[in-house]
Amino acid sequence: MPVSSAPRGIFITLEGPDGSGKSSLLPRLAEVLRHGGCEVVTTREPGSTPLGEQIRRLVLDTEPRIDRTGLADALLFAASRAQHVAEVIRPALASGRVVVCDRHRDSTICYQGYGSGLDVEAMRGLQDLATGGLLPDLTILLDVSVDVGLQRRQAGRPDDLNKFELDGTFDRAYHERVRMGYLREAAAGGRWRVVDASGTPEVVAEEVAAIVLEALRPGR
Repeated sequence: MPVSSAPRGIFITLEGPDGSGKSSLLPRLAEVLRHGGCEVVTTREPGSTPLGEQIRRLVLDTEPRIDRTGLADALLFAASRAQHVAEVIRPALASGRVVVCDRHRDSTICYQGYGSGLDVEAMRGLQDLATGGLLPDLTILLDVSVDVGLQRRQAGRPDDLNKFELDGTFDRAYHERVRMGYLREAAAGGRWRVVDASGTPEVVAEEVAAIVLEALRPGR
């Protein structure tokens, strides 16, 4: 049975530690939603606008190496996010589309807040400022252990490991803090749904699609 997109649009974000499978899930989920009759906009952060793509290259490229503080990274991500929300996300939602975004505000809260040790509430306030208070309607946390995430990244595209994975030596404690931060944020419930992402991409995609389709049902 076709799924009707909500009149005001729905904002869905995919979150999780590195190697959790967000990027491969995004097109699979979009295909299911389009098959169900939704108009879908897929997007990612940082990026998705000319400014955002420049910031993405700056913060994720390993060459040339530029040392930055966690706060500098948080502010760069916030700048990309502000432009992204204004230029892509809000217009798509206003036109009734379903927006599915690979990473959003919770990535900064968990990576720069819990991971890098910045004040979590300050990071939350920074996201409110950058997004104008916009919150996702549904956030899917793809949860995997640090070991599984790292194995996937190294086995998949080791040449694509970014600055946060190649800072000298692998910082297990940092990635454990990031994962713990995600689980702590998700424990609040509300818009969060936690999915065990250690299974095959097909199994994970099926579970996520069921969650999203249920959320899009009329009257939900």
